[in-house]
Formats: sequence, C-alpha cells, structure tokens
Amino acid sequence: MCPPNCLHSICENASRRGLLKAGFGIGLAAVSAGLGLQPARAAAPAQEHRFSKVHDLTHTLFEGFPTFSGEKWFTVEKPVTWEKDKVNLHRWTLMEHTGTHMDAPLHFSENGMSVDMIDIADLVVPLAVIDIRERAASDPDAALTPDDIKAWEAVNGPLPEGCCVAMNSGWHALLDSPKFTGRDAEGKNHTPGFHAETAEFLIKERSVKGIAVDTLSLDRGLASSGDFPVHYQWLGSGRWGVEAIAGLDDLPAKGAMLVVAGPKVRGATGGPSRIIALV
Repeated sequence: MCPPNCLHSICENASRRGLLKAGFGIGLAAVSAGLGLQPARAAAPAQEHRFSKVHDLTHTLFEGFPTFSGEKWFTVEKPVTWEKDKVNLHRWTLMEHTGTHMDAPLHFSENGMSVDMIDIADLVVPLAVIDIRERAASDPDAALTPDDIKAWEAVNGPLPEGCCVAMNSGWHALLDSPKFTGRDAEGKNHTPGFHAETAEFLIKERSVKGIAVDTLSLDRGLASSGDFPVHYQWLGSGRWGVEAIAGLDDLPAKGAMLVVAGPKVRGATGGPSRIIALV
C-alpha cells in the first residue's frame, strides 16, 4: 500500500497460506505443485526443505483496513443474498495495494513485470527476518539499514541465496491502533521501512529476490512526500516486495521458507496475497 499521493506520484513520474507432520520433508517443486502452481520454465533441481509448522503471515482483509490517507480501499457488496437467492456471493471493490499484499516490479517501473509475469519459483524462497522492534518502539521513523543486514549476518551467516529479507518492526501488532499509519497533525506518516541505502546494498552486493515489511510501505512513512526511493530502486530492479505482512514474531531469524501466493491477474501491479511461512 502506498502512502498518500502515491498514485498521483506514479502518474507524474511514470511514462510510468493436519496433513503436515513433524519432520515431513518436501522440495520446492512439491510446494509449488501442492499449491496447484506450475513453473513457467524448467526448474533447477529441487532442494529439500523439512518443516513441521505452517505460519499464516496474512492480515485478514476487511472494509476499513488501514491506509495512510484514511481512504477506504476495500469494500464489499452483496449482489445476491441467501434469503432471496439461496446463494452467497460478494462483489469486492479494491485497490490492488491493500491489506497484506505484494508489489510487482511494474508498480514502480515503466516496463517492469506484472504479477502474472513473475516466475512462480521466485515466489518460494528462503526467509531472513531482521528484528528492529527495539529501535522502532522509540523511533517510528526507524529504518532497516545496511548495518542491520551485516549485524544479522554476523550472527546467522550470509543471507541465503535468493531469499526474501523481512523487516520486523513490531508494527503488525498495531493494526487496530492509529499508530499503524502514524499519521500526524500535519498529514505526515511515521512508520518504519527500508532505507534506500539498504535497497541499493541488497541489489548490488547480495542475491535477494524480495523484501517484506510489517508496515504499509517498503519505504518509511515519511516517503509520503512522494519520493519513494525504495519502491523505485527495488521494484525498478525487477524484484518484488510484500507489505503489511503479519506474524513475524513467531518466526526464527533464519531457516523458514516463504511462499508468496499472489493473485495471477494479467497486468496487475500487485494485489492482496496469502503469505505463508514453512518452519
């Protein structure tokens, strides 16, 4: 989800988650097959990932789900009812970037991949969770920096090849609080996010396919000024992002696999997604 003026900024700047048992092991290809997904190209030999728990990292979407501007980005209508038609059916009206959702490269690039163009194998990846909760608790404008990446690696080893780096700022627990959007009296938003230098560092010096945040934006809320440096750098490089992710507190810093089950809609710049972690 973008901060206020995000859509206006784009227009101006663009020419633009029972049967699982402890110790059960599956390969990445089997994960995709279990979701009914087929790779778009010949896949590399599957690497086994053993897991015993499935974590849902998705907020439940509802009318009034927070947005930076306060606008309603998701509404539900009932064109038919059980009482009248003996059928339950809803009509949804939504902006692509609402609730827990993914950002495709096209969101902030002129000719980037839309959601349906992203190789499914690139959406099942190792997950690295970087915890900045202590800092963010005292500074809502805190950013995940290159030093945070290096500190994580000093403890956990190098970032896994082709991983997703997720920022845990603790913001997912604030969903029902005004602090979730951090909007002040001047209309500025104060929420943590990735620093632009971190996006550049990960692009140039690490092999990372995606980044994720538990806030409404990959950028800090202060990017509501319209700059969106992380969005432009990260998505512009052909990589994807996930915003408003939930449940990171329950995950280890390393060892989980992330499954990004996004909507396969032709030309979509993003969309509400079911985000799953296998641990």
